[in-house]
Amino acid sequence: MDRLDAMRVLLAVVDAGSLSAGSRKLNAPLPSVSRKVADLERHLGANLIIRTSRNLQLTDAGRDYVEAARKIMADLEEAERRASGEYQTPRGTLTITMPVEFGNRYVLPIALDFIEKHPEVSLNLLSLDRSVHLVSEQVDIAIRLGELSDSSLYAVKAGEFRLLTCASPAYLDRRGVPQHPGDLPNHDGIIFNNRTFFWTFDVDDKPIEAVPRSRIEVNTAANCVAAAVSGAGIARLFDYQIPDELSSGSLVSILKEYAGAPKPIHIVYSRQGLLALKVRSFIDWALPRLRTSCSNYGAASPAHIARSLQ
Repeated sequence: MDRLDAMRVLLAVVDAGSLSAGSRKLNAPLPSVSRKVADLERHLGANLIIRTSRNLQLTDAGRDYVEAARKIMADLEEAERRASGEYQTPRGTLTITMPVEFGNRYVLPIALDFIEKHPEVSLNLLSLDRSVHLVSEQVDIAIRLGELSDSSLYAVKAGEFRLLTCASPAYLDRRGVPQHPGDLPNHDGIIFNNRTFFWTFDVDDKPIEAVPRSRIEVNTAANCVAAAVSGAGIARLFDYQIPDELSSGSLVSILKEYAGAPKPIHIVYSRQGLLALKVRSFIDWALPRLRTSCSNYGAASPAHIARSLQ
């Protein structure tokens, strides 16, 4: 039995939540995955997982073994990086996860310029609107919007963004400019993806919900922007989604004093042992450029480093 391969299979199964999901993640036949886990349990003389019809649970022995296996796999990957010279020059595959719209608009151009300057680095870009577990999903860097919940990660603040209330000048000329969130129910609104929780405002340091009449419901930011620019109603959009429209005046920001506090943008990474040069190099490359991009749509603030890169 190849114990390292069995560890890799076990970790994939645990992270995926079931044997079948693990087999799909590994692109391996389910019987093969199940057999490798069973062989590992026989070798250890202990049950590692409890199999149910819906999901999978770790035994006490399984939790201890999985924790040790993660460390072993991380140490092995670091040894391979050292042997390949990854700490001497940026090289290898750099896996980055980023929110779909923000990533495509702001991160992708930075990443493409980076690999042009570093020919020994290749990119694996994951555009996902969900939080990725960096270690278990083998991701080097994440671009995350909003407050961070995982304190075990290292993070560098790259800027800020705000949720804005906006409308076209034509709509505001026709219907008037709301002076208070309480005026919104008398206005037409463009509701993005049925997210009425977007319509929460900070009034006297308390959150209140004020939703306009829903004239149009959309499921993409592009459609929301287009409808707002056409004068169909009032929209709530992130400032990074509409920098050109705000700059040209085709959309006007309203109710600014009730917008609430801005949210942070972070470059996030995990660190076990030495930081691979490809990761350090990308952070050093991307950080000033991302801060400039944020400042261009008016969301930048004095950035600070949450944890040292040294």
